[in-house]
Amino acid sequence: MKLLTYKTADTEPRLGFLYNNQVIDMEDFGEISNFPLPNDMLDLIDLGFEIIQEISEMVNETPENFFEEISYNMDEVTILAPIEKPRKNIIGIGLNYTEHVAESARTLDTTGKLPQKPIIFSKPPTTVTATNTNIIKNTKLTSQLDWEVELAVVIGKKGKYVANADAMDYVFGYSVINDISARDCRREGQWIVSKGQDTFAPMGPILVTKDEIENPHNLNLSLKVNGVEKQNSNTKFLLFNINDLIEDLSIVFTLEPGDIIATGTPSGVGAGRTPQEWLSNGDIVEATVEGIGTIVNTVKEI
Repeated sequence: MKLLTYKTADTEPRLGFLYNNQVIDMEDFGEISNFPLPNDMLDLIDLGFEIIQEISEMVNETPENFFEEISYNMDEVTILAPIEKPRKNIIGIGLNYTEHVAESARTLDTTGKLPQKPIIFSKPPTTVTATNTNIIKNTKLTSQLDWEVELAVVIGKKGKYVANADAMDYVFGYSVINDISARDCRREGQWIVSKGQDTFAPMGPILVTKDEIENPHNLNLSLKVNGVEKQNSNTKFLLFNINDLIEDLSIVFTLEPGDIIATGTPSGVGAGRTPQEWLSNGDIVEATVEGIGTIVNTVKEI
């Protein structure tokens, strides 16, 4: 399913899904189906991935006219981040594409050696923002604002010491994330100030459940700034794939439903270009992952 969090002029944020190019309200669909359903993405994830098959079957069995009073045209809604307020920090993975390792070594204080284990950092829940919102560039903190398109993996069930071969059983779905980074805000090698400022994790536009993505390790991902392509690669080039990441992370700490893993970015970031390029006021950034969609954000300086 293609799930989203949305609001209208008359509603608070609600959970929906896409059907025939319209937004169907999840809770309302549950009412017409006599099957109670939540109106929040995290509450849905808590029900387990099996609920997706049940909902899909109900959708297929529902007469078309039943959807009319619980649907919205796309221009009637505002799309919010799929998970507006994560329960925990987003789990970030650094230096997870070979060419990005190389470009970081040329321009940042990294060694250039391929990591032997995933490099883990985090982004606070307040970094999350939706498509068609502003990325805030605090000019008192940074003059080196950078972009990083990434595939986001959303965890669907609790896992500790997850075997590599079983890792996909713990995935609920996927989204797009832009790991915005202030390159001049790292402190003694620590990244949270660089990565963790408000609005530094645009996410969306939707959450696609794992059954809709045939192979998450063969998805094109790209990013444009003001219409000019800056990044273009494929998840098949991940150093540590999703199975590897879930296995490793679950050794370090327990993964829980709703956890978000930003799997890393390919080459083409601003810091790695010659000359270096940084985002500035009014710049429009478009981050795309195949099979999921595009998030569009505008840089606003304060």
